[in-house]
Amino acid sequence: MAKTLLEMKHITKTFPGVKALDDVNIVVEEGEIHALVGENGAGKSTLMSVLSGIYPYGTYEGDIVYNGEVCQFQNIKDSEAKGIVIIHQELALVPLLTIGENMFLGNERGKTSKIDWAETFSKADELLHLVGLKDSSHTLIKDIGVGKQQLVEIAKALGKNVKLLILDEPTASLNDTEAKHLLDLLLEFKKQGMTSILISHKLNEISYVADKITVIRDGKTIQTMDKTKDSFAEDKIISAMVGRSLTDRFPKRTNQHIGDVFFEVKDWCVDHPIFDGIKVCDHVNFNVRRGEVVGISGLMGAGRTELAMSIFGRSYGANIRGQIFLDGKEVSFPDVKTAINHHVAYVTEDRKGNGLILTEAISRNTTAAKPEKISSHAIIDFDKEREVAKHYVREMHTKCAAIEENVGNLSGGNMQKVLLGKWLFADPDVLILDEPTRGIDVGAKYEIYCIINKMVEDGKSVIFISSEMPEILGMSDRIYVMNAGRMIAELSKEEASQEKIMSCIINSDKK
Repeated sequence: MAKTLLEMKHITKTFPGVKALDDVNIVVEEGEIHALVGENGAGKSTLMSVLSGIYPYGTYEGDIVYNGEVCQFQNIKDSEAKGIVIIHQELALVPLLTIGENMFLGNERGKTSKIDWAETFSKADELLHLVGLKDSSHTLIKDIGVGKQQLVEIAKALGKNVKLLILDEPTASLNDTEAKHLLDLLLEFKKQGMTSILISHKLNEISYVADKITVIRDGKTIQTMDKTKDSFAEDKIISAMVGRSLTDRFPKRTNQHIGDVFFEVKDWCVDHPIFDGIKVCDHVNFNVRRGEVVGISGLMGAGRTELAMSIFGRSYGANIRGQIFLDGKEVSFPDVKTAINHHVAYVTEDRKGNGLILTEAISRNTTAAKPEKISSHAIIDFDKEREVAKHYVREMHTKCAAIEENVGNLSGGNMQKVLLGKWLFADPDVLILDEPTRGIDVGAKYEIYCIINKMVEDGKSVIFISSEMPEILGMSDRIYVMNAGRMIAELSKEEASQEKIMSCIINSDKK
């Protein structure tokens, strides 16, 4: 019989006006991969923050029993001393430091007064080898991709003699190949006796690696499923997560009429802002009609985000050239404000870094893109601002204590709803969505899909960028495939499939 490594008993955690966790219980056995699933705001990350000491003992009710011992962690160092290491969705790496320096930051090799750099980089290289990363430990973090950075975080955890590894949405920013490598790594660690807790909204990945699944809904434990006894069917997991069955993952549109071409980009070229001679967009052409969702598919690094940002007020890139047409007339967006004034909006993939002001209230964030709509003579009418915020909180079903709550306190899915509300308030005719459902649960995804459908039913034009092919296929009326900065294919909804898209990418690489 497997040994119980962790038991969290009757955990209750309250924030001002919100009970985030309500008598939550979870049991994790030694050497298993235990998945934690639930809608955004269900309490998953909060529970793991309690376990890791981010929320110290005394700020919550209940008990943590780890390896047979009742633990009262006061900070993250206390939990790490026991071998509990958490890797957050937003990676805690310093871009301008080397891989080796990052791996032992706060856990330095050497004596109290002097770091042993030879040991640091030698040990770092050993750990990188264990996670299958061939880059030198002397490489700067900024010079490796997100997938490799995720592996650096895992290697960093191994350097702390991890026994229980907690991963919060580890594959949210990874392509399929990188995600598969990371999941296989977890399975390999499991063979070596390591225990993992995995938070993820990607149910296919959970089914692939997890031994057990605990579902949390509205801060309460709903059930724990065991692979040896229960079916891990996605419909069953979703029903437990959202409290109802989702018969159709992608809502059908009604009253849709696709009109004439409304937004068009011709011969669009963008150079890399730092490295000379590298084109991130190479003579790109595409268009979107009124009342149409146009998907842009491609692997990570294909240039999709760079394309979107360069179009939206030249937010990215150098030596940008090409033409943009809006309703048949050529226009130019030299800056973001001009793009907004032409009723073009861009929902960034980086909601925390570029999309929202985390230290400001929901109300202020909601009106940030178009403050003149609630102002008179440059003076903000705060009553109007509050009414606008209340409207979008209702429309988006955003879970929050109040509209005065700082956006940084919300879960990822609820942040995303505030970000969408911000841009809908700007009255866009063209909405560019860049990974709008990254890191959010199936219930919140469904609500965002409904918002997209409502926009195109109202005659708006939507450009939909996503790394999730089922999402691209389920939501798009037409799909462009992008690779290495070029548009390599245009597919109708009827002819598009995952196999067809991947075939286009693979064949373009051979040319």
